Amino acid sequence: MTTLPDRPKTALLVIDVQNGVVAQAHERDTVVARIRTLVDRARDEGVPVIWVQHSGEQLAQGSDAWHYVPELTRQESEPLVAKTFGDSFEGTDLEGVLARAGVGRLVVTGAQTDACIRSTIHGAFTRGYDVTLVGDAHTTEDLTSWGAPPPEAVIAHTNLYWQEQTAPGRTAAVVEAAEVDLAAG
Repeated sequence: MTTLPDRPKTALLVIDVQNGVVAQAHERDTVVARIRTLVDRARDEGVPVIWVQHSGEQLAQGSDAWHYVPELTRQESEPLVAKTFGDSFEGTDLEGVLARAGVGRLVVTGAQTDACIRSTIHGAFTRGYDVTLVGDAHTTEDLTSWGAPPPEAVIAHTNLYWQEQTAPGRTAAVVEAAEVDLAAG
């Protein structure tokens, strides 16, 4: 279990499901629908939902590209973490948000698999969190023209290697959205 003392709770992390990030994402509508279902479940079960929103050169604050997709609506009471780096912990208040909520386990969804998702799951794991990646609720765009594998291969590879992660006192897991246990922890 988590190496963070007195942090028994789980939170659902929704990373960068913004118009400009997922516009050309692999299976965009299906992934967004799965995330929405998880958000609804988390709310029903009293599990904190934490929203992460990237800004930068191509995601100018306030622009249409910067806004979350219309299918996902954050409630005012749910924390919004603004970030400018891939790892959602770097230069943000995410750690403080999670500490105040008593969270030691993260269930991770969002985009992009090969950037912010990977950075954040590794960042969380090295900081002592248990990390469950929702295997069918993260996505990326097609970057094959820059030498990357096709998006479905990037997603499959990330799921494959994350389920094999180990470290003292922490757990890493990959589960499908329909099988996520938000109460585990």
